[in-house]
Amino acid sequence: MAKYNLKVNGKNHLIDVDPSTPMLWVLRDHLNLQGTKYGCGVAMCGACTVHLNGSAVRSCQLPVSAVGKQAITTIEGLSANATHPVQKAWIEHDVAQCGYCQAGQIMSATSLLKDNPHPSDEDIDGYMSGNICRCGTYLRIKEAIKTAAKASKTQPQKK
Repeated sequence: MAKYNLKVNGKNHLIDVDPSTPMLWVLRDHLNLQGTKYGCGVAMCGACTVHLNGSAVRSCQLPVSAVGKQAITTIEGLSANATHPVQKAWIEHDVAQCGYCQAGQIMSATSLLKDNPHPSDEDIDGYMSGNICRCGTYLRIKEAIKTAAKASKTQPQKK
């Protein structure tokens, strides 16, 4: 066991876990942040996507020992009341069916828009290809990302 001081959703958390523990389990089991989902466990489905210093990463394969002082943001930290442009667009386009993959989809979409605020259809398809939706809401996901991109243009960007 080892102690780690993690910055998650803007707050510091001191935890004592095995260094090889995946961040997914630290988030869910130690910090009680249940929004990040377990999907495949091998970083292929995207359900466990979180941000590490603003970039989308798969938390199921990210050992806590690799995080260091980097900031982690989960779906719970994106906004307190679903007011982030991507979350609002998800609601507007009624994207979720079963909803299981949606936290990972949203975290990937926000990272995409941070890196590319004006994505083409091909950009969206390429960036989001690592996030699997068993319900097949890909067209609504794409439309929601386009709506969020438009909405983000009218809002000041957070630094």
